[in-house]
Amino acid sequence: MLTKHNITAVILAGGKGRRMQGQDKGLVKLANRALIEYVIEAIKPQVSDIIINANRNQKQYSTYDYPVIADTLNNFQGPLAGFFSAMSQATSSHIITLPCDGPLLPDDLVTRLIVALHDNNADIAVAHDGERMQPVYALIATTLQNSLSAFLNAGERKIDLWYQQHRLALADFSDCPQTFRNINTAAQRDALQNEGLFS
Repeated sequence: MLTKHNITAVILAGGKGRRMQGQDKGLVKLANRALIEYVIEAIKPQVSDIIINANRNQKQYSTYDYPVIADTLNNFQGPLAGFFSAMSQATSSHIITLPCDGPLLPDDLVTRLIVALHDNNADIAVAHDGERMQPVYALIATTLQNSLSAFLNAGERKIDLWYQQHRLALADFSDCPQTFRNINTAAQRDALQNEGLFS
């Protein structure tokens, strides 16, 4: 069965941050720490390696001492471009993808995704919060790199459409939907900070 030793975490920090006035969301501060630091801290014990996917501020991200890779596609082509770049770099059999702006990761995120993948003999396991799929929280076999390359080269960018081409399992996170609470705006950051979860 798949273990954490065959999984590389890919922290997706490659977006434009449109709703954050163009700020690089991974570097936005929550309780005086960059958002990406919470993600790194939570995922580090659950995987063998970490890659940061960033299209700007790469020098700043490199201070965390993990490989920093840009999208191979230009002009901020979305999460799948980050998936593909990471697959090209990872030496593990699987990657787990995570947004840089989701600081509430549980310590069993990877375990739950592994179980869903295994139990369903799937190529991809995606988190489900009880109401909807959370497509950027995914465990993906790196053998799908060629499939993803073809999909992107055809001009496609929608995650759900690519997932539909493969054996897909959903991992149940309905008991902790707060896992997927990400910070898209300054107001959302402030609200989370005011709740006192981070100090």
